[in-house]
Amino acid sequence: QRVESGGGLVQAGGSLALSCAVSGRAFGSAAMAWFRQAPGKEREFVAAIRRSGRTICYADSVKGRFTIYGNNAMNTMSLQMNSLEPEHTAVYYCAARVEFSGSGCVRSGYDYWGQGTQVTVSS
Repeated sequence: QRVESGGGLVQAGGSLALSCAVSGRAFGSAAMAWFRQAPGKEREFVAAIRRSGRTICYADSVKGRFTIYGNNAMNTMSLQMNSLEPEHTAVYYCAARVEFSGSGCVRSGYDYWGQGTQVTVSS
């Protein structure tokens, strides 16, 4: 089970924090990530954190604005979003990948997905 929370409406320049809690088979995943899908667009990668080495990576479009956090047990994760702009409006999803033995940023191959939370940034 994956549950996101924290979405909402904010003015441009404002901040929001999203949270995700996982349980069941997703508990203790090798990697967790945030994705988003804007109206009329495909879902895209936002940020990820790995259990091994606590490796963190971001999409270029959010570097310097967004910060991902994950606890050591990899059952909770958050995304702090600052300096939001209207183009950040989307449904944000958390995702969990149970196993990953490679190196580097985990941008795909996620096994479990949350139901999504709406983030709307007004101009």
